[in-house]
Amino acid sequence: MAAISIRGVKKRYTAKALVIHGVDVEIEAGEFVVILGPSGCGKSTLLRMIAGLEEITEGEIAIEGRVVNALEPRERGCAMVFQNYALYPHMTVRQNIGYALKVARVAKPEREARVEKVARTVGLTDYLERRPAELSGGQRQRVAMARAMVRNPKVFLFDEPLSNLDAKLRVAMRSEIRKLHRELGVTSVFVTHDQTEAMTLADKLIIMNGGIVEQIGAPTEVYNHPASRFVADFIGSPAMNLLEGEFDADGHFVHGSGGRLALEQLNGMRAPGRKVVLGIRPEAVARTEPGAAGAIPAVVDYVEELGAARLIHADANGSRIIAVDADTTTHLPSGTPLHLKLRDDALHVFSAENGKRLTTH
Repeated sequence: MAAISIRGVKKRYTAKALVIHGVDVEIEAGEFVVILGPSGCGKSTLLRMIAGLEEITEGEIAIEGRVVNALEPRERGCAMVFQNYALYPHMTVRQNIGYALKVARVAKPEREARVEKVARTVGLTDYLERRPAELSGGQRQRVAMARAMVRNPKVFLFDEPLSNLDAKLRVAMRSEIRKLHRELGVTSVFVTHDQTEAMTLADKLIIMNGGIVEQIGAPTEVYNHPASRFVADFIGSPAMNLLEGEFDADGHFVHGSGGRLALEQLNGMRAPGRKVVLGIRPEAVARTEPGAAGAIPAVVDYVEELGAARLIHADANGSRIIAVDADTTTHLPSGTPLHLKLRDDALHVFSAENGKRLTTH
């Protein structure tokens, strides 16, 4: 196991094209860290800099206390699993797994023993004599993982390894990867744009946006206490409800086309004219009776039936609000009037100017 220290790392392709804007991250030995963000945010570039496949423009990366900026990829003790598997089509599974050991001139008996051991670990014993074309997508991914594992690396690096798999297989492979990490305990860095993958796999999340780290924390911390509007909107399915508005002279939050909320719990920030963004998770929005305290009148736009629950998409004075509803029996066609209640202890407030979090709960 090896700790990874990323200090002030920047990546620039041209004088004006800065794609990584000074990243500072500490990854503890044995942690499973997921770098999450939309396409083009710099997450794969950061991973490739750890691996040594991209040069670092500024800053430094240390693995196990040793600065690796000037080291070749093979000298860093990292093993990488790619999105496209990168298997040799003319080699058998056995040969693919053991190729790195062969290049390193590991004696054949030891090489064969290590290949057999790793194949048992990932469930490939019965497929060692097959070629990649004879395997399913999930089996090919297992081969790619076994090839990385057989080297006994200090660090595993995963670059969107599940993107080419179907939904059911991705769930199964997530479980396999987490199980392997528990068994091996090797420091792992996993890149994905899929928030479900990130939330289920990570000990620690690194949320990136436009080459900047927006937030670092445990999945529950990031979900329950997003540091910015971007994180609040990006994490969660469905995404957090975000209502743009400002406080009036009476301290009410005015949103949409004139909707007004009292929100006494936000006394410290209810300055007249102050523009903010109010956030609340759909599961913290519930249907309520007309006239109930804090009831917000709304109209159903459409309903998504999910089986055990449903998502009500509603319009509340021009603001879009999604509510998770456990009652799947009541018919709610488009245009149905209803009243919604926001849970007081689940409100988040973000600056309208820079998107940063203003509430501290």
